[in-house]
Order: sequence, then C-alpha cells, then structure tokens
Amino acid sequence: MSTEVVVGRIARSHGIRGELVVDVHTDEPDDRFAIGTVLTGKPRQGASRSLTITAARPHAGRLLVTFEGVADRSAADALRGVLLTVPVSELPEITEPDAFYDHQLEGLAAVDTTGAAIGVVREVLHGPAGELLVLDANGAELLVPFVRAIVPEVDLQGRRVVIDPPEGLFD
Repeated sequence: MSTEVVVGRIARSHGIRGELVVDVHTDEPDDRFAIGTVLTGKPRQGASRSLTITAARPHAGRLLVTFEGVADRSAADALRGVLLTVPVSELPEITEPDAFYDHQLEGLAAVDTTGAAIGVVREVLHGPAGELLVLDANGAELLVPFVRAIVPEVDLQGRRVVIDPPEGLFD
C-alpha cells in the first residue's frame, strides 16, 4: 500500500511570475491547497522536493498555484508534470460507507460475481462523467465504470472488488 496519495498534478506554467496550472485530484482542494500547506513534488525523474503553497486560486476548473521559491516562468516550467502528494496519514477518515480513497482501491483484486479473477485495479480515473477503475487483466487494460450497478461490492479487508459487468463491457 502506498504511503502517499496524489492530490494534484502540475499541468503547465501560467504567466511570467511562477504561477502554475494544477489539475486537482482531491475532493478537498481548499484544505489541500491552502496557503502554507507543504506538498511533496514528485517528478517523473529525479528527486522529490517539498513545495510550500504561497497562493492558490480557481481558474477554468483547475487551480492556479504559486509555490515558495518558484518566482518566474523558467522555474515554473521546470515543474511541468510533477505529481503533488501528501502522506496517507494526513488524510481525514472517511465516514461514508460507499466512499473510498483511490489508494485504497489500487491493488485490489477484481473478481466477477462467481469469484473468478478478472484482474487487478491499477488506478482510478476521475472524469466528468464519473470514476473509472482501470484494471490490469493479464496485460490488457480494462475500464470499468465505478458505479454500484457494475461494482456491487468493495471488500477492503478481503482486498477485492466484485465486478458484475453488463454484456459487452469487456468485448
């Protein structure tokens, strides 16, 4: 199980003063991107670094964020594609019975209603139409809408999700 969870991804720089466009991956952007919050920036290659938020504001469905020490476009451009994470231990406890953090679902076995293996949940995609579970099924990628009609059971203790696919979903 991962010890950190992604709360955003830096998409690109914005303007000339170091502001960054951030794709948000959290239901609590006001808390996660509050001034003074320290996030871990994880680039695709190279070392992670701490990033302290000095400003954040909504912009076209995303956030414009400024970090301490990132004062110009060149410094901002160097952060393009960086994942922004927080330790799992900092997440509040979920009290809703049918709500889950992505990291809780990633790595769970996906089985059908008879218990036959389908694959493993590789990630959760968040789109405008809802969430999709991305399954790794023996090297093939399967996308499963994360709705109760198709995913009737999530068993965190048993480390599995039960999938009841409608006809044609995996064709």
